[in-house]
Amino acid sequence: MDLRKQLLLWLSVTLAFSMRAQETLPEFTKQDSVASSYWLLGLGVNAVDDSGQTLSYFPDFGNHLNMVPYPSRISAGRYFKSGLGLELIGSYNRYKEGNLIDGVIITEDIPYWAIDTRLSYDLNKLVGHTGFFDPYLGAGIGYTDANNVGRGTYNAVVGFRIWLSDDWGLDLNSSGKWSFGDEASNHMQHAAGVVYRFDTEYELTRKGREKAQLRQELEEAMQRRQDSLMAARAEEERQQRLAEAAEAERLAALEREEAARKAAEQSRKDSLKAELSSMGRVQYAFDSSYLSKESKEVLRQVAAFMQANPTLKIGIHAHADSRGPAPYNQWLSERRAERARDYLISQGTDASRLTATGHGETQLLNDCADGVRCSSAQHAENRRCDLEITVFE
Repeated sequence: MDLRKQLLLWLSVTLAFSMRAQETLPEFTKQDSVASSYWLLGLGVNAVDDSGQTLSYFPDFGNHLNMVPYPSRISAGRYFKSGLGLELIGSYNRYKEGNLIDGVIITEDIPYWAIDTRLSYDLNKLVGHTGFFDPYLGAGIGYTDANNVGRGTYNAVVGFRIWLSDDWGLDLNSSGKWSFGDEASNHMQHAAGVVYRFDTEYELTRKGREKAQLRQELEEAMQRRQDSLMAARAEEERQQRLAEAAEAERLAALEREEAARKAAEQSRKDSLKAELSSMGRVQYAFDSSYLSKESKEVLRQVAAFMQANPTLKIGIHAHADSRGPAPYNQWLSERRAERARDYLISQGTDASRLTATGHGETQLLNDCADGVRCSSAQHAENRRCDLEITVFE
């Protein structure tokens, strides 16, 4: 298998593997992210247990739990990426006549109100995010007016939120409130309400971060494969260009060789023509087809030339001057050509390599045509036999 086929096969396998890897990239879901910071508003109800015997009666609240039948708690807060949250809470309630307050049955309704601040911590930061379930612990301080006694309080809270959507949820919590001094009893406050968060920023959960890490590793692997694919394609294109350049160079070399061959062949032909021409011309006497001594010497040189170049063929072209009738001059020129051919054959030249043609007075070398006065020397120029190489192979 040549290099190009190997590259194409490797490209196909790599591309298929890359496409398969892309199909298996883990997709992010809503469970992979969690709200990390936001503003929170809440509206709900609160229930106060100021009986002084909370643990004895819990969870059978009996006549020691106080609440009003309408929204009685409002809160606003800011939660941060660290998991800490800061809230301001206002609540209103009413101790009911006949309920147990600080161990005593009260005989009239008594109003309750409180303003509290608290710092809470999202437990999901410790145990890992649990989806819609969001537990927290908190502590804070506040001021409460209960049982007609005002007091500052230390507060501790445990609660959880259940998120029904990205923005809306339920908040359930219980707070213990301890008075700064001994002027009032300690009590419990329970709350339930609807919360709304806004201006929310999200971050990946631990599982989401693991998925992001895996996705990044896969994408990097895919990118490496893609880079390898592009490099292989570039190499394949480079090889193609090299092959095309080599082919172009080969064709150019062939063209140069052919041009050189033709030039050499033409040079050979020109050299042979020049050599044949240098041997002289066969001339004839007036009204004669017989070869003179000089003409025979020329033809002997031509015969030797043909023996030295056995692939050549010669055309013999005999001519006459314009004196005398044209038909006679035609016949005379043909006789002159035949005599030259016969002499070359007698000198060892194969007859198949010779052709003899008479042209009469049709190819004069000068202006000595019929009716033109010319000297004997001028007429003698036209009584000739021209030799032409017709085949060089």
